[in-house]
Amino acid sequence: MKTISQVAELTGISTRTLQYYDEIGLLKPSELTSSGYRLYNDEVLQKLQQILFFKELDFKLKEINEILQEPDFDKVEAFKRQKKLLCLKRDRIDNLIKLLDRLEKGEQCMSFKEFDLSEYIEALEQFKNQKENDVIKHWGSIENFNQLIQKIKDDESNVAKLAMKQFGSIEKYTEAMKYNLEHFSDLMERSKELAKNKDKILQKSNDLYMKLISDLTKDTASKEIQDTVREIVKLSSENNLGIDMGDGFWDMVIESYSHDTIREITDKKYGAGASDYIMKALQYYFHN
Repeated sequence: MKTISQVAELTGISTRTLQYYDEIGLLKPSELTSSGYRLYNDEVLQKLQQILFFKELDFKLKEINEILQEPDFDKVEAFKRQKKLLCLKRDRIDNLIKLLDRLEKGEQCMSFKEFDLSEYIEALEQFKNQKENDVIKHWGSIENFNQLIQKIKDDESNVAKLAMKQFGSIEKYTEAMKYNLEHFSDLMERSKELAKNKDKILQKSNDLYMKLISDLTKDTASKEIQDTVREIVKLSSENNLGIDMGDGFWDMVIESYSHDTIREITDKKYGAGASDYIMKALQYYFHN
């Protein structure tokens, strides 16, 4: 048996943190002394070890608690999976360090190989295993979801480039995607609510764009035009389910108006020159 102070010294975890784990039911002491002091046996310390491995892999305390309380929880299988995830994390960090070494020496390295999506792919696999009913409900079958994962693996380099462009880093992209998976049911419910008002939202969006390009001779930097752009951005933000779209999202939207296909569709819908005008108006709004 070890006292809470001894456990704190052994693990480097503060006594306050251990007390908090007890309060939330994550790690209960083996017993309490007559004076109310917490005591921990080897079995509880093994559980604490599991908790620390999960924390190292950025699992939230609530998630760890749910995993450990599963009736079919297998410690050995958990160790194997944690080992695999930590190896992926180590390899990824090693590759990033190697890349930084090369950049430090002045080499021009534009490879995205170092920015792999292993953690995101693991999050998808975890979501599939833990939320099977949601997967089947929204993707039709586990096989369909496996095909999605395989598609990401097959096109990992391009997905990584887009992620870097939209979020600035793979870390930010992965965090955003993991958040979406963790709150998937809530997001689906919100999307159903938005779907009910889809026609109204689309009409409002169309009205704003019509207002924006009503006179292509107006200065895109004018207050009138920029106020309309602000309304367009606000409408988009209000109807994106609360999802983090990344710091580079609107830069990608702006860039899309220079692509032939988008330009053709936009000009056909709003009139010749509309695509360039919208692009300039958005550029001024976000860059000034």
